[in-house]
Amino acid sequence: MKERTSIMGRMFILMGLIFLLPFGILAQIFRVNVVEGDGLRELWSSQAIDFIEIPAQRGNIYDSNGSLLATNSVAYRIAVDPHFPGITRDDLNRIGQVLSSHSGRPASYYSNRIRNAPPNSRYIVLDRSISAQAYDDIRELGIRGVILEQEFKRNYNFESLSAHLLGYVNHNLDGMTGLEVTYNNHLKGKNGLQQVRRDRANRIFSYVGAPRKTPQQGLSLHTTINSFIQAIAEEELEAGVTRHLAKQGTAIIMNPKTGAIKAMANYPTYDPNNPAISETSNRRNLAVSDMIEPGSTFKLVTAIAAVEEGVVDFDEIFETPENGRKLIHGQMMRDHDPLGDLTFQQAIAKSSNIATSEVAMRLAPETFYQYARNLGFGTLTNIDLPHESSGRLQRPYEWSRVTLPWMSIGYEVQTTPLQILQAYGAFANRGMMMKPYVVSRMTDERGNIRHRTQPSTVRRVAKPETIEKLLPVFKSVVSDSGTAGWAKVEGLEIAGKTGTAQKFVGGRYTTSYLASFAGFFPADDPKYVMLVILDEPRTSFYGGFTAGSVFKEIATRIAGLDPDIQRSVEPGIIADINQKTVPHLRYNSSQSAETILRTQGIPFRKSGRGNYVINQTPEPGSKIARNSFVTLELGELSDDSVPEGFVKIPDLRNLNMRQASALLRKKGLDISMIGSGTIYNQFPLAGELMREGRTVTVRGRARSMQQASVLANS
Repeated sequence: MKERTSIMGRMFILMGLIFLLPFGILAQIFRVNVVEGDGLRELWSSQAIDFIEIPAQRGNIYDSNGSLLATNSVAYRIAVDPHFPGITRDDLNRIGQVLSSHSGRPASYYSNRIRNAPPNSRYIVLDRSISAQAYDDIRELGIRGVILEQEFKRNYNFESLSAHLLGYVNHNLDGMTGLEVTYNNHLKGKNGLQQVRRDRANRIFSYVGAPRKTPQQGLSLHTTINSFIQAIAEEELEAGVTRHLAKQGTAIIMNPKTGAIKAMANYPTYDPNNPAISETSNRRNLAVSDMIEPGSTFKLVTAIAAVEEGVVDFDEIFETPENGRKLIHGQMMRDHDPLGDLTFQQAIAKSSNIATSEVAMRLAPETFYQYARNLGFGTLTNIDLPHESSGRLQRPYEWSRVTLPWMSIGYEVQTTPLQILQAYGAFANRGMMMKPYVVSRMTDERGNIRHRTQPSTVRRVAKPETIEKLLPVFKSVVSDSGTAGWAKVEGLEIAGKTGTAQKFVGGRYTTSYLASFAGFFPADDPKYVMLVILDEPRTSFYGGFTAGSVFKEIATRIAGLDPDIQRSVEPGIIADINQKTVPHLRYNSSQSAETILRTQGIPFRKSGRGNYVINQTPEPGSKIARNSFVTLELGELSDDSVPEGFVKIPDLRNLNMRQASALLRKKGLDISMIGSGTIYNQFPLAGELMREGRTVTVRGRARSMQQASVLANS
C-alpha cells in the first residue's frame, strides 16, 4: 500500500512538471520578446552585421602628351557549386550555353569541367576571364549556386614600352618597381567600406539604406616621358645592342634646361603585364641602379676644373710619347693610339689619356674632388625612381699617388649612368645643374591638379664663360678629327664626349669594356642631352664607333620629329627618318660590306660565293625604307679583273711611314698617318678595293730599342 502511494506521488509530481513546462516556455518567450527583446535584437544585429571593403581604383599613368601608359581593367571570374540546393542539370547546361555564346568554346567544354571535378567539389571555376557582357548575361539567369567574382588587373597598354620607368605591381596591386612603387601610396588611394549582413551560413547580403563610405580613388601620374622618343630610344638601343653584339645597353634622354626625363631605355627589357616570365636581371633599371666606371666621359670634370682654376692654356702644346705610353708613379698610362703633339682642344677631341692626366695633376686633390662632387658624382640625383645608387667617389685622404691621374680619365670612380647624364646636362645648361624627374604632376579622379613638380636647380657647377670656352672643344669631339665622328648628324650640331672603360670585375680589370657616348643637341641651344652605353660590344670597344652610332640614329629620328630643330637647320639637311641611303659596296670585301651595313642598321642578304661584292641591289645612293634589304652578290676578283678607276690596297703592316707613303702615292692613293714609326694597322685592309685618289689611313708606333737592335743585327 505504501509502495503504491509512493509511486502515485511521484507520478503526480511528474505530471505537474509536465503541465508547468508550457508555462515556463511561454514565460521565456515573453522575456525574450518583451522584457529583453530590444537588447537581444541589438546583440543579434551587431553579430550579423559586418563591413566589407570597396576597393579604390589605382590611378592611371600618362605620358607627356596624354597617352595612357598604365591603367586598370576588371577581370570577371565565374565558378559554380553543383551541390547547391535547388540547382539542376538543366541550370548547369544553360550556364554553359551562355558562356559558349561569348567565348566561342563549345558548351560541352564547361560541362566536362564540372563532370571531371572532384565529386565533393563546391567551387568549380568555369572561366577565369569572361567579358562584362557575359557577366551580365549570367547574372540575369538568376541561378543560385553561380559564383561571380570581380578581380582588378593592371594593364600596361604598350607592353614593354617604358617598362623600367613604369615598373609593375603584384597580385594585390601594390607597386613593386619603378613609378608604381615610388608613388604607390598616391596611386592606390584608400578603400571604402560597405555595411552588409551575414546569415547563418556566413553568406553576405547587402540591404537598402546600409551605411557606405565611398572609396578615395588613387591619383593619376602625368609623366615627362614622350612615348614617341621613348619608342625611338628603345628601338635603336635594341638595334645597336644586336648590331654590335653587346651584352646589354642603356640610353637616357633629358631636357637639360628642366631636368625632365624624356626617355629611359634598357635592353634587354621585359613586359610588365607578365613580369614573372622574364629574368630578374632584365627587370633592373640599369640607368639608376648600376654603378660603372665612366671612362673618358669623366674627362668633363677635368676640363671644367682646369679651365675654372686657370691651370690650362688653350694654346699650349702637350707632347705625348711616340709610343703612346707614359709611366706615372710606377703605372703605365696609355693612349688608344700614339697621338703626338696636341693642343688642349685636340687632347679632348682625340681623347688623350696622357695629356688629360697631365692637366689634372696641376690641380690639388681636394680641388679636383670638389669639382667632381659639384658635378653630382658620389651623391644621389634624388630622381623619383626607386633603387638609385649613389656611386662611389673616394675622398682625397683615401687616394693613392695614382688616383688623381687615373680618376681624371674615369677610373677609380664609380658612377651611375644617370649621374653622367646629369653632369652633361649641367654643361649643356650653361653650368646650371637641374634635378632629374619623371612625374610632372598628379591629378585626382576629376582632373584637379593635386601636386605639380617644378624644375629644381641643384647648383651652379661652372661659370658661363667657362662653358663658352669649352663648348667648341666638345663640339670638336663630334667631327672627323674627333673620336665621335660616327655620332655626327649632318646639319645638326652636337657636342659631347666618348668613353671606353675596362670593366672592373672581381677586384681586377678584365678585357671586357663599356662603350659610351654622352652628348647634347643642338649644341648652341640644347633641347636634349643623351647618354648611350653598350656593355661589352664585340664589333669594337670604342665608344665613338659603337655607342656613338646608336646616338646618331636616335638623334636623327628625334630631329625628324622636333619642329623646333627642323626650323633651325637648312631644309632637307636632316634626312627623312624613314629612309636610308644605300652605301657604295661594290668591289668591297664581303666582310667590309657587312660591317658597313650593320653599322648603318641596314639589313642585307647575300647571294653567290666569294670574298668580294661584285654587284649590289639597289644601286649605291638609292633611298630605301629603313627595313628594306640590300642584296650583295658575291664573287672573286683577280688582279687582272680590278675595275677601271680602282686600286687593290697593298699590305702596309711592318712598313715605315715613308715606305708606305711612297707605295700608296705610286698607286694613286693618298695617305693619312696617325702616330709614327712602324705601321701596325691600316684602313681599308689589305686586299680591299678603293677608288683612285681616296685616302688610306695608317697607324704607326715606334719600335722598342730591343726590336730595333734585333732588326739592325739581322
